[in-house]
Amino acid sequence: MDHLITPAIQRCDKIIERKIRYDSVVVEHDCLLLKSQNQNVVLFHKVMDSFTMVAGPTKLTIPIGSYTIAYYWKDRPYNLYIWRDYEGKYIGSYFNIVKNTDMTDKLVSFEDLIIDIMVLPDGDCFILDEEELPVPLEQFENGSVKQTLNSLLDSIDSLLSQTISESEKSYKHKDLLPWLNNR
Repeated sequence: MDHLITPAIQRCDKIIERKIRYDSVVVEHDCLLLKSQNQNVVLFHKVMDSFTMVAGPTKLTIPIGSYTIAYYWKDRPYNLYIWRDYEGKYIGSYFNIVKNTDMTDKLVSFEDLIIDIMVLPDGDCFILDEEELPVPLEQFENGSVKQTLNSLLDSIDSLLSQTISESEKSYKHKDLLPWLNNR
């Protein structure tokens, strides 16, 4: 499944993102495959419905017409969504802590482990959904989620800046516009 799609090319393979929530509810999104290489997949997804994430008094709204460049790794316990608005402006990022990421030609699936990290354009980050855990974070999934969370928080600045930079170079907004307008 190793290949790279150049965004300037109009044809791109359709692929499903399947999130299996901790409560076993399955959520699927239609996406386009941007890259598949070495246990790493990058997908494009047009935001069809606006949504807002809340962390205390802080809110991040992802409007209709925005899009996600989503990164998945088979060998990492998280995935990463980078959001841009219709004009291509970076509006935020989101890390899902996950397990059992699987990739095929038509599907990327993962099991969501509830805890997420929302990152605002100014670099402020917020841990989300801790109140949804069935047990304290220290005990949840035998401590592996807390360990992943701490590791991500320790490296988030370099990891995020590197991935955003790669995203901007590899997936230029002007090349993605036809997908925003035609889907």
